[in-house]
Amino acid sequence: MRNSPAGLLQLPPLSLYIHVPWCVEKCPYCDFNSHAMRGELPEQAYVAALLNDLRTDLNWVQGREIVSIFIGGGTPSLLSVNAIEQLLSGIRNTVALSHDCEITMEANPGTVEADKFAGFVKAGVNRLSIGVQSLQSEQLNLLGRIHDPQQAVRAAQLANKLPINSFNLDLMHGLPQQQLDGGLADLQQAIDLGAPHLSWYQLTLEPNTPFYRQPPALPDDDVLDAINEQGHQLLEQAGYQRYEISGYAKPGFECRHNLNYWTFGDYLGIGCGAHGKITLPEQQRIVRSVKITAPNSYLAASPNVRLNVHDVAKDEVAFEYFMNRARLRQPAPFAEFEQSTGLAISAIEPFLQQQQSNDTMILTADNWQMTDKGLNFFNQVIAPLAD
Repeated sequence: MRNSPAGLLQLPPLSLYIHVPWCVEKCPYCDFNSHAMRGELPEQAYVAALLNDLRTDLNWVQGREIVSIFIGGGTPSLLSVNAIEQLLSGIRNTVALSHDCEITMEANPGTVEADKFAGFVKAGVNRLSIGVQSLQSEQLNLLGRIHDPQQAVRAAQLANKLPINSFNLDLMHGLPQQQLDGGLADLQQAIDLGAPHLSWYQLTLEPNTPFYRQPPALPDDDVLDAINEQGHQLLEQAGYQRYEISGYAKPGFECRHNLNYWTFGDYLGIGCGAHGKITLPEQQRIVRSVKITAPNSYLAASPNVRLNVHDVAKDEVAFEYFMNRARLRQPAPFAEFEQSTGLAISAIEPFLQQQQSNDTMILTADNWQMTDKGLNFFNQVIAPLAD
């Protein structure tokens, strides 16, 4: 490993995250900032507030183009096509977008129709992320989802026919009462739908959710391990590459927005409860921001919606970097760590050497890279940096 002085922060690429907080119903496993819809959505007021929010954060752009936009939630597809068109038009009039800016929008199969999908694309969306979660009726009922398998299949088929760059299917495993055959059958059905990108992740019981307070009967560790191992093989045989912990993509279809997150890039966060991360090279600082969480409070406070802005402490920045970067399989140059954190690579040399001994990382003269074992034991890998 090379010796180097302390690094200097450099300006990374910039993305934009937009949070839409409403859902038809709140799922019992969900700990995101989402709220069951009651009555008509205040979409015109919310779009105006989002654009005011963006204008408030313009000083953090620092001359950069936006390389990706992600409209998440909640269920953004509850908004009308007109609202999404106004939002994206307002963004283009406020900040510069790269010529190939990836614009992703989350959608649920039960809340979209063919004409609405096409309308979102016409408004500028070029990537869809569809929350399928399962393709089995029983599992969808246990998860509190409002769509059925036929709607999920139809949504994927519609996405496949649209003039967009890519689409993703969100699929969970380790579901209540799920066994190996059921987990693999669910995954095979999703593969057969032809999505260029699959987010395949295990259900976890998050605090402050109904599932956490009253846990369902989940598969035991042996079943989970078997689903993970054999599911990974299924995906590889189908031509998907595991490029991050729960992200699988056909070559060239990785989610660019997520890649910017995981490589410790910058992002503006606008909307209720949205988080942002910004590098300020001239001040050698990294700051994180969060916006007001409750929709009514957010709307009432516009444009003064920043709830908190704080510096990432120097003794926490290495942990924050690895909490993101260690999700990826691709090699990470030592120079990237120094430019992203302002620290010398020598500051974490003992940590890297220990991970190499644990077979969770591979080290070369210029970079480090996670192994499959490291990805599978991600939390244990980064834990020493949190001490």
